[in-house]
Amino acid sequence: MARVRPGEAANPAPPTVQRIRVRFAKRGRLRFLSHRDVARSVERAVRRSGVPVAHSHGFSPHPRISWIGAAPTGTASEAEYLEIGLTREVEPEVVRAALDAVLPEGLDILDAVVAEPPALADRIDASLWRIVLPGISEPALRAALDALLARDTLVVERVMPAGRREIDVRAAVVSATVTACDDADLAGPPVGDAPGGVTPEPAAPGPDCAILTAVVRQTTPAVRPDDVLGALDVVAGLKPPVPPKATRMAQGLLDDRGRLADPLGPGRVTARA
Repeated sequence: MARVRPGEAANPAPPTVQRIRVRFAKRGRLRFLSHRDVARSVERAVRRSGVPVAHSHGFSPHPRISWIGAAPTGTASEAEYLEIGLTREVEPEVVRAALDAVLPEGLDILDAVVAEPPALADRIDASLWRIVLPGISEPALRAALDALLARDTLVVERVMPAGRREIDVRAAVVSATVTACDDADLAGPPVGDAPGGVTPEPAAPGPDCAILTAVVRQTTPAVRPDDVLGALDVVAGLKPPVPPKATRMAQGLLDDRGRLADPLGPGRVTARA
């Protein structure tokens, strides 16, 4: 076996000549995938698609894919981001279409651009969440939200692998609004969409259904939708009778008007609460 010269990498790989930033969605039943499951699915898709992904050096090379701000298990998302290193230049749309064609339905590639400074992590500091609460009336949710926003601080406790952590939910919530559910929210998913052996989610019990839309800063640890709901329980005893459905609608840099700038392009605005 050839000896490795000083300053050289063992098993050198082709260099990274281009980086592509990708926005993808996690929808339907695939919202129950963990971040590890999503990462494995994307790595398999990269291999199957033929995208010329760059790899790390050494005896156990890994594809150069970096992630930012993964949504919690059980939540859907329209705005998940990753960055892929390539060994040759490829049009972003070609990468988007190739990956989307081999990923399972529910992991959908929505957009892709060539990466430019600053780093992707420096382009994101807040998320826009939409939380559908079946069984909760709009007035009850509005009263609970008003009670939360009236506080200067509201700390909830979360059990984490390293132990219990206290999280200030109020400090992370930038803005929030309450609206009524529409007919689609009240009806729930169509029965025909459920595969064999899977029981579809039940429809909302009765006419009560409200939606909480909130812009939340990405703190450490990150404030999740269940933390916000836990804070509403603390201030107003609000307890959803059925599991809520949370969807991250956007991520980006928060401006002074409460809008989120699109991480994939300067000047583009993704959403406003």
